[in-house]
Amino acid sequence: MKKTISLFLNLCFCALMIAQGYRNPVIQGFHPDPSVVRVGQWFYLVNSSFQYFPGVPVYRSADLVNWQLIGNVLDRPSQLPLKGASSWLGIYAPTIRYHEGIYYVITTNVGNGGNFMVTATQPEGPWSEPIWLKQQGIDPSLFFDNGKCYMVSNPDNTITLCEIDPKTGQQLSPGKAIWRGTGGRYPEGPHLYKKDGYYYLLISEGGTELAHGLTMARSRQIEGPYEANPDNPVLTNCCMDGQDKQIQGTGHGDLVQAADGSWWMVLLAYRNFGGSYHHLGRETCLVPVEWHQGQWPVVNGGRGVDTLMTVPTLPLQPIKNTAHSTAKGFSQLGPEWVYLQNPRADSYKIIDGKLRLYASAEGLDANRQPTFVGRRQESAAMQLTTEIDVSRLQQGDEAGISVYQIANGHYDLFARRVRGGRYQVYLRYRVKSLMQEKLLKTTTARRIVLSVSSDGLNYRFAPGQMEQCKAVETLETSLLSTEVVGGFTGVTVGMFATGTGYADFLRFDYR
Repeated sequence: MKKTISLFLNLCFCALMIAQGYRNPVIQGFHPDPSVVRVGQWFYLVNSSFQYFPGVPVYRSADLVNWQLIGNVLDRPSQLPLKGASSWLGIYAPTIRYHEGIYYVITTNVGNGGNFMVTATQPEGPWSEPIWLKQQGIDPSLFFDNGKCYMVSNPDNTITLCEIDPKTGQQLSPGKAIWRGTGGRYPEGPHLYKKDGYYYLLISEGGTELAHGLTMARSRQIEGPYEANPDNPVLTNCCMDGQDKQIQGTGHGDLVQAADGSWWMVLLAYRNFGGSYHHLGRETCLVPVEWHQGQWPVVNGGRGVDTLMTVPTLPLQPIKNTAHSTAKGFSQLGPEWVYLQNPRADSYKIIDGKLRLYASAEGLDANRQPTFVGRRQESAAMQLTTEIDVSRLQQGDEAGISVYQIANGHYDLFARRVRGGRYQVYLRYRVKSLMQEKLLKTTTARRIVLSVSSDGLNYRFAPGQMEQCKAVETLETSLLSTEVVGGFTGVTVGMFATGTGYADFLRFDYR
């Protein structure tokens, strides 16, 4: 009897721990380089966005686990010029901070201007025009201390500190090298914190790949000298404990203290599918931190990051699921929708509940403001169905849906108008220099349904409702992975049109 009671209590304890836990990533899909700040009861988090417009999504949470997208920081072309931007360029890692009633976001527009910051009185915006900064190096961060504002970034692979005027961006002191890391490549993503009389400097090393990790140094003076943590790296999955986990590439973190005094870290990582391949991009994860007075912080108990985190959390406050998109009819495009580079505004119109896409002369391969609007794929398992009125396409025009990773890595399911008032439905893949089209269907119908689904390992394409189609084609997710086609982003799924006419999308059902 005692053994039965003991077993029951153990099971209850385990169940309680799981109930208090959560799953990583806490923000799924293409959400890299997270930075977080707490203001009152709320946490606010931003991510990098590279060549997509609008840029720098802003999330809000009360518990660090459940996040709601509330807007984008850079939502005007004047804030975010993206001419020529690719999956390697555009907006790199932003940092969000709050000081005396003002929110600050500082970031880098690689290829179109360098480092800048914007400000707002509300995290939803509107955010100011860019305040351009002199000190370069990617991944800039801000730190407010004793009435001064400091900036750190990594010019010449060296973490460099300077003082700036937070109102004008004017640099008030020469840049000073304060740390070069522990010897790992690409020391970047610096953030400064002050605790117990020390200035703590957190950075990433190893590159945002398998060897990614976080290291730390501290000093009694903000300008140094900085002493490295003897237990560096403070977090990495490139270790014995982390090597067999689905989550890899852990790094680029930011620390935050909750109102109850507990410390947490948000960081990026990616999940492997079908071997050592990741196609969803780098995602936002969360781990607990123990930080005793005068001591070095211990991140996640010194263990690797896992998908299931059985640790006590803040009181969880679930939010409404926003992973679904409009099932039928368009009224407006919410903050989850993105374009490739700066969109041509007159190419996108909502008319009587239909989203009209005016075709661009060049397609998705060209990387020159194609007519494309989509959203991040936020789950490995997903299904997408769209219905298109193709009657206004001209001969040779195309309209359909794309599973898009990069200009030379995407799967397209689309209708092409041919002679005689007919339309042919094709599946096309582009994987680096390889491209092939397969004809799936010929029809005279002016409304065409297209479907895509995924289980994490394969995408399935159907020229109609998925559950009603016998002709279903399959392509592997691994061929759209960063390991195969490259880039710094993750898959987005969206609608496109190429040619001279236009197409009306009647629905976009993503779940």
